[in-house]
Amino acid sequence: MIGAGMGAMAAAARLAVAGHRVVVYERTETYGGAVRRFERDGFGFDTGPGVLPLPAVWRDLFLKTGKEPLEDCVRLTQVDPSSRHVFADGTEVSLPNASRAGVVAALDEALGSGAGQRWGDFLVRAREAWDRTRRPLLEEPLWPNWAVLAGREPYPAVPHKRLLRTRRAATLAEIGAWELRDPRLAALLAGHALGYGLDPGTAPASAAVLPYMEHAFGVWYVDGGIRELARAVYERCMRRRVEFVFGAEVTGVLEKDGRAAGVELADGRVAEADTVVGTGPWRLRGLLPGREPYGPGAVEPTAEELFPGRVVVCLALRGGREPGAAHRTVVHSPDATAELDLFTAAGTPERPTVRIDRPDDPALRPDAAHESMVVTATVPSAAGYDWSAPGAADAFADRMAAAAERAVPGLRERVLWREVRTPVHTERETGAVGGAVPPPSLAGAEGTLHPSNSTAIPGLFGVGGWSHPGGGLPHAGMSGALVAGLIVEGPDFRGSQ
Repeated sequence: MIGAGMGAMAAAARLAVAGHRVVVYERTETYGGAVRRFERDGFGFDTGPGVLPLPAVWRDLFLKTGKEPLEDCVRLTQVDPSSRHVFADGTEVSLPNASRAGVVAALDEALGSGAGQRWGDFLVRAREAWDRTRRPLLEEPLWPNWAVLAGREPYPAVPHKRLLRTRRAATLAEIGAWELRDPRLAALLAGHALGYGLDPGTAPASAAVLPYMEHAFGVWYVDGGIRELARAVYERCMRRRVEFVFGAEVTGVLEKDGRAAGVELADGRVAEADTVVGTGPWRLRGLLPGREPYGPGAVEPTAEELFPGRVVVCLALRGGREPGAAHRTVVHSPDATAELDLFTAAGTPERPTVRIDRPDDPALRPDAAHESMVVTATVPSAAGYDWSAPGAADAFADRMAAAAERAVPGLRERVLWREVRTPVHTERETGAVGGAVPPPSLAGAEGTLHPSNSTAIPGLFGVGGWSHPGGGLPHAGMSGALVAGLIVEGPDFRGSQ
């Protein structure tokens, strides 16, 4: 196993239970991939995901790999409200968790009569897209005839008359303009896309499944931080006798008789194996000079550096968290059009949309008189912007703090210190080119599909965010389940049940 990311560990635990001896070689000194924690002076911060959607994926892993269920290993708390939103015009709304009626009522009260119903009707259509794509994009190996997923749009868009033509929304931006018909609802939808590193102007309408997934299955927090989920998965692997070798960089994949037969390490060691589970497609190519791991007709991996990254600002604050503060607040950019230049230009948004995580968690602060806060923004990757240039990271962090202060007045006066983490840190920790963050797989003509977990080389498999079914914590867990199924049951494996 190459790498100890969440998808790789999910595969490792399942394979160990199936009777395989599993050895994981991790280039860095810890596990979890992008699910990291920064600690200093009694403060703790999740520097990767801040909340957990679709926890059933990880419940299934623990159910299938041992006697202790997930809730015996970590404490899950449903986040309520699921999110608070501050829009460009100053309007605010807090959305209850996993309640369509509650969301409709909250939006009607905050945005005006009819707004909630339009969002509720959108969620009904998003559910249809979810029902059509859930199995092929989450629970099944990538279809050999994968091109059908890139054809017909699964989102049932409402016909829209424009001039003399009838059109149907093909992107999230068009859903916002033609179906939601309120710039604040459009911003609410766009915020979900940005959170996954997607441009709402080009993301397919099928990306409606992303807000639907959070709405239908709730948003959860792991007490102690999401890093605790990574710890629990790592410990489950250890109990199943998975071996971890940290500080071990894999520099090549061995082949024998036309199939993968082990790995070469940077220190010259060779580890033989019957099966090799690798990392992202581009790195697999680098480990197989002169060989193409993906055969004719396969999904061609998109260059990682073409995707955006994230800047994460960890704030150590004096003063306690006020009672009733939302766990997650999204402050939407007052200049949404200019913000989307981050997907096409080398510059950073002048007034970015920011996501603020304020967990009410004593484990992440030194005492009740202090608070830990994480502010995140989607930005160009380090391949398109020089985040290491003097002052670049701090200047953008200042703009993020100014945006966050729209939701948390007096924020900057409370800051004891801050830690700014850019795509440069992400690249160092995950190996992704430019520190890019993989989006989830999406169907439709403008969708993004990631290469299959199987490769053209027998015994070689891909796992994690850059392989099917793409990025995100639920997708990582499913990636591990799919790889384990393909190895244990063979090419006839048809998916998770």
